[in-house]
Amino acid sequence: MSSDLQHIRIGLTDNHPCSYLPGQDERVAVALDPTLHSSSNYEVLLANGFRRSGDTIYKPLCQQCNACEPIRVSAHQFKPTRSQKRLVNKAENITWQLKETLDENWFSLYRRYIEVRHREGSMYPPNRKTFEQFSHCNWLNTQYLHIYHNQQLVAVAVTDILSNSASAFYTFYDPDFSISLGTLGVLIQLEYCREQGKQWLYLGYQIDECPAMNYKVRFHPHQRLVNQSWRG
Repeated sequence: MSSDLQHIRIGLTDNHPCSYLPGQDERVAVALDPTLHSSSNYEVLLANGFRRSGDTIYKPLCQQCNACEPIRVSAHQFKPTRSQKRLVNKAENITWQLKETLDENWFSLYRRYIEVRHREGSMYPPNRKTFEQFSHCNWLNTQYLHIYHNQQLVAVAVTDILSNSASAFYTFYDPDFSISLGTLGVLIQLEYCREQGKQWLYLGYQIDECPAMNYKVRFHPHQRLVNQSWRG
């Protein structure tokens, strides 16, 4: 990290049940310095394993578990698998657009996604204000990748746009759609990074024991941050 970020003041949350691994407790370290709340500093923090929730920058710091591994994909070296190529070929009549604000009908799509896919998760029951607080950030260029099928909104990928990278923050989609919209969203974000000359797409944390996250490791080549070193 750069010299001005070597010594970060952090606050620790209390232990609470992990959202991803049953039987585990979760604890995060929160970056306390307001000066870190800028696009350039956040990009450095991303490369050191931090993420954000709203305006809060955090990093898992659990006492008994280190299963969370930050993962990123090299946009220019990325090579789609055969199944990812087939997915793109199946994506007929799909269009996409990055927007600064959400379409008016976004919440009905989000609500159905949470009720079908994440009824047991922390975002249930779906709440408009809670999602807006969770996804919005006052000091970042956050864009909303809208994916349409025949001009109907079927997915939204919240994407933080940084100088040399982008961060896939959160995606929701039509749970009944015939193809994998979550994977398609990542493929589109990688395409955007290539077009804009950005080196990395950050995909958040990978937990191998959590089946819902295993789609992330299917994007090659990728790197994981292990013991503060990115490894391919």
